[in-house]
Amino acid sequence: MTRQMWNLIARNRAGSAEVLPSVCSTQPEVLAAALLLAREEGRLVLVEATSNQVNQFGGYTGMRPADFRERLTSLAARLGVDRDLVLLGGDHLGPQVWRREGALVALERTREMVREYVRAGFCKIHLDCSEPCADDPRSLPPALCAVRAADLAAECERAAPHAAELAYVIGTEVPRPGGALEEEDVLRPTRVQDAVEVIELHRESFARAAPEAWERVAALVVQPGVEFSPAQVIHFDKAAAQGLTQALNDYPRLCFEAHSTDYQRSEALSALGAAHFAILKVGPALTDAYRRALYRLDEASVALGTRAEGSAVREVMESLMLAEPDHWREHYRGTPGEESRLRHHSFADRVRYYWPKEPARRAVQALYERIDALAPPPYVLRDFFGESLIERAEGLRAAAGGLARSLVLSGIQEVLRPYFRTSRP
Repeated sequence: MTRQMWNLIARNRAGSAEVLPSVCSTQPEVLAAALLLAREEGRLVLVEATSNQVNQFGGYTGMRPADFRERLTSLAARLGVDRDLVLLGGDHLGPQVWRREGALVALERTREMVREYVRAGFCKIHLDCSEPCADDPRSLPPALCAVRAADLAAECERAAPHAAELAYVIGTEVPRPGGALEEEDVLRPTRVQDAVEVIELHRESFARAAPEAWERVAALVVQPGVEFSPAQVIHFDKAAAQGLTQALNDYPRLCFEAHSTDYQRSEALSALGAAHFAILKVGPALTDAYRRALYRLDEASVALGTRAEGSAVREVMESLMLAEPDHWREHYRGTPGEESRLRHHSFADRVRYYWPKEPARRAVQALYERIDALAPPPYVLRDFFGESLIERAEGLRAAAGGLARSLVLSGIQEVLRPYFRTSRP
């Protein structure tokens, strides 16, 4: 399953500048939009679950790795997507979920987690041991991160049904899962000498703990200078990151992996591909596109006079977020009005944690049914959706099962399409 990825990386290193889109989400509409786009383009897509979303205890989605694999496989079959176009990955697989525990406990749970991931058929494994546990120093030495990553690689090698199918991603300069830097953070591209040091530390650690796994290391996570906070996007500055590719000079099989490329301009994605960032990860921007499409459908419902009092999706989501603020409270600051705006419209898109809840699911389904029953013509929809998005939705209507859902899928694909354009050689 990883052969296509290795071939793409080789072509990128040879100068093709193509990239592998990495969709980091468990949201069903996002996954459907990504799979349908992969089918349309005939291009490989990497779908990744993070350790806080999916783990041996269910994560915040309630899914274990095998559950997520089964859901994605069933969705691909239902949509008629060639299974060979879909590669499964585990993102931020490290002790982050259990970082409030001591290292002994946290790392043992992490070993159990990576074993479940590889046994479930996840091939692309991001070993992220960058965060300290409760009894660790506040800033982990890169050498210790490398030792822990190698230990996890050894677990993967022993547990995988076909270890030769695995591909590892390493790196210690890793953005927070889900993106969103703090406003006071200063963002600087990784220095060449630091990237080389990280590669060498991992190579030495793998040689001791999992020598056979080193040949399966495909990518290094570095910071190219792209991120987003709740209220702003840090766009790629090609000049600031110039020279970073020198870190790969002695490692012809490796590429870079870029996290938090959400909200980047399409020309930035192309420039990243040219700088050997062959894997580009995106997640919150896709669930944000899902949210924006639903809110526009809700506005259309009001204009058409079909929405009952108190049934707005936005109102339902506001109620859920106020009742259970743990997913956003530490991330948004400001006046009550500013916090309300951030809850719904922030680049950090913390509202994504609430879509799986039953009241949200019911509200979305009711909205779909209202719009589909009315079947508003394009001359009405154009006030809420661009003409190109409406046209694309027509092509998705059969797969979506209705007008409303096709408009949502089209809105998500509008954000994801530049990644697939950049994926072409």
